Amino acid sequence: MMSRLRGILAVGLGAVGAGVFYYTNDDSKTLQAAQKFRDVPVSVQKIQSEPFPVTKWDSNWDRRDPSYLVKPSKGGDDDLRYQKEIEEKKPKATRNIILIRHGQYNLSGKSDVERYLTEKGVEQAKLTGDRLVALNHPYDRMVRSTMTRAQQTGDHILSRMNTDNLVIENDSMLEEGAPFPPEPPRKTWEPADYIFYQDGSRIEAAFRNYFYRADHRQDKETYDIIVCHANVIRYFICRALQLPPEAWLRINLHHASMSWVRIRPNGRVGLLTMGNCGHLPPELLTLE
Repeated sequence: MMSRLRGILAVGLGAVGAGVFYYTNDDSKTLQAAQKFRDVPVSVQKIQSEPFPVTKWDSNWDRRDPSYLVKPSKGGDDDLRYQKEIEEKKPKATRNIILIRHGQYNLSGKSDVERYLTEKGVEQAKLTGDRLVALNHPYDRMVRSTMTRAQQTGDHILSRMNTDNLVIENDSMLEEGAPFPPEPPRKTWEPADYIFYQDGSRIEAAFRNYFYRADHRQDKETYDIIVCHANVIRYFICRALQLPPEAWLRINLHHASMSWVRIRPNGRVGLLTMGNCGHLPPELLTLE
């Protein structure tokens, strides 16, 4: 049994913590090493057991870290001024961004106008609107891609919501496209390099336009809804979490699914849910 485990990653649990090690070609030596490993302090275990390089979180990813927004201290008495301005610039509120993929649409359409929602797509959008209502958050804004399927999805979502205090905007930067050359590549989908160059810069600009920590003058938590497309959402999620952007095509999203990103005042970003489609019955779960 032990021989089958050679070469695989194993987890050793000890009284002081958990460690990760690789099995050797000699099972007896591996078990001896594992036994010794259990007695190593947690801090040392962490150093010894790290199998991959660690990419540190960029705390100034949005260029809004307070220390980046004030004039550096010259030392001495100027330190007091510097610390005071840092405190004044610190955000206090959280920003929530709910990303919604459009509903199923007519794939046979040759132009954007002909790529309208199917009957399933309409029902998906309405149920997503019902889900937003059930969550009962104080939504501040809905921004929609200018493509037909996203516009219609937004309309059907809005038909289920109270829009009295909701700002509604349209943005062509959110249109579907090829955000970044994927890895691994997909042989059935290989846009020319210039497509990535054009679409990628636009979609990256959209990311920078909507993803950032709250302004220090913002005093309450906000909720933005963005209705757009699978490629755009997948890229946004990778960028927001500081994951390799080439990983975006490894993610699948159902039509009318919801992905929720939360940006804390300190700039930390969390993904509360990705591709959530629990509000849709099985017969309305579609990907293409």
